[in-house]
Amino acid sequence: QVRLVESGGGLVQAGGSLRLSCAASRRTFSGNAMGWFRQAPGKEREFVAAISWSGDSTFHTDSVKGRFTISKDNAKSTVYLQMNRLGHRDTAVYYCAARDGKSWRGIYGYWGRGTQITVSS
Repeated sequence: QVRLVESGGGLVQAGGSLRLSCAASRRTFSGNAMGWFRQAPGKEREFVAAISWSGDSTFHTDSVKGRFTISKDNAKSTVYLQMNRLGHRDTAVYYCAARDGKSWRGIYGYWGRGTQITVSS
């Protein structure tokens, strides 16, 4: 069974930092690429960052480049999203996702429940 559990969300002041974690079942983590998506109120879900199974290839959407960093710890079956210099535009529900395949490119079929991040003034 595929299980993804996000943690680390919450309320943060503009300019601050947060680190999201996504704990995956070992079966999910083995051989799967992982990603982070977000959805702000009234907007479509946005692809934020992703990492290949090996960790040697990553993707960050333009709006977070230089501020967010995706990484993974295979020993802990956990993917992280380090978020720095947060702004109001980053307020959203953040979802961890996994896909069948080692490349981060492609359709993601497994999803966590999401964790809310709210950036305040």
